[in-house]
Amino acid sequence: MVWEAVAAATELASRGVSAEVIDLRSLAPLDMDTIARSVERTHHTLIVHEAVLHGGLGAEIAAQIQENVFDWLDAPVQRVGAPFAPVPASPVLEDAFVPNAKRIIAGVERVLGLS
Repeated sequence: MVWEAVAAATELASRGVSAEVIDLRSLAPLDMDTIARSVERTHHTLIVHEAVLHGGLGAEIAAQIQENVFDWLDAPVQRVGAPFAPVPASPVLEDAFVPNAKRIIAGVERVLGLS
C-alpha cells in the first residue's frame, strides 16, 4: 500500500494538503515510536492496509494510537482497507476490492474534515 499512499500524498500535495507516509517495515515489533512522532507532528492518522478493516491489524494500530498518543489527536483515527468480504479472484473485482490512491485521498479528506 505504500506506493498507493505515496501517489495519494502526491495528489494531495498538488491540492495544498501535506501528508506524511510511514511504511511500517515490521509489524512485530510494532514501531510505536515512529507512529507517535508522526501523530505528534500531524495530529491526524489514517491507517491504510490491504487486509479487511474488521479485526485487521489496522484496528490494533488504531487502538495503540488511542492508548498511547490520544492527546495529540485532533480527530479520530480513520482506516482504509478492504471490505469485509471474501477476496475476489477476478482482476477487475480485485481492483475494486484493494484500496487505491483515490480511496486513500477520500480517507484523508474524511480525517481532515474536508469531505
